[in-house]
Amino acid sequence: MPGLSAAPPAAFLLLLLLLSLSPPLPAAGAAERELAADSRLAAGAARLALHYLNSQTASPGALRALGQVRKATLKSIPDSGHKYYLQFTAEDYKTGEDAGSCLATVLYPKTKAQPVVNIKCTHTKDLQKIHEEDNRLYRKFRHQTKPIMGNNIPDSYGNIEPALEPVWALAVAGSSYIMWEKSTENLGYFMAQVKSAKQWIRKDDFIEFDYTVLLHEVPTQEIISCHMRLTWLPGHPLKVKYFCTSENQGPDDGSGMESGSAAGILHERGANF
Repeated sequence: MPGLSAAPPAAFLLLLLLLSLSPPLPAAGAAERELAADSRLAAGAARLALHYLNSQTASPGALRALGQVRKATLKSIPDSGHKYYLQFTAEDYKTGEDAGSCLATVLYPKTKAQPVVNIKCTHTKDLQKIHEEDNRLYRKFRHQTKPIMGNNIPDSYGNIEPALEPVWALAVAGSSYIMWEKSTENLGYFMAQVKSAKQWIRKDDFIEFDYTVLLHEVPTQEIISCHMRLTWLPGHPLKVKYFCTSENQGPDDGSGMESGSAAGILHERGANF
């Protein structure tokens, strides 16, 4: 006799995430409207949420890119800013394969503070395999007797040498932190290229690289050059120091700094799990 079947774990988890991140009833004075799923603002907010996730996860094996926005709501909150409620799919950053579904909120404050993100995603990739991939990458870096160095990753044809793929993946994780901090409601970023990479051999357990990365700013189409020093150990927060320069401006200390000279500033924050 047929009975009730259990809900699939992934579907049940997605339902719980949906309930936890659903927009609350509008507060007095708050204006709310639906956005077209293919709108630039919705895609920009979803992409920013994944920048935040990639930097917080600090896992080269779990990098995600935006798939497709399914639903987006924008709420204008007086004295606070614009808050986006998003449902979207994600792709594996390296392979383009399905990487689950995500629910996120993104608040762009009226102040110059960086966007505030809350994001939860389902997993299609086995977490144990992700840990194993990260540990293999870590051992490769850790056992180097000579520093790894590389330039123009990917090359002008879009190719990445297999030996440099881990260097590129780690740069994506670090650049995600910069892109999260620098993004605004009307400006977003993609990592276009690792212009140069150099490993520093350390005596402790951490992996350290100096990078110069090129970020593609949209919709301005400007190329932003950022020098980034990255420190990484699996299972620990990613540490990033950086400063950026654009084609038309001098050094920029990134968003989130409300005062002080931009020239020569190195910014460091550890991700919090």
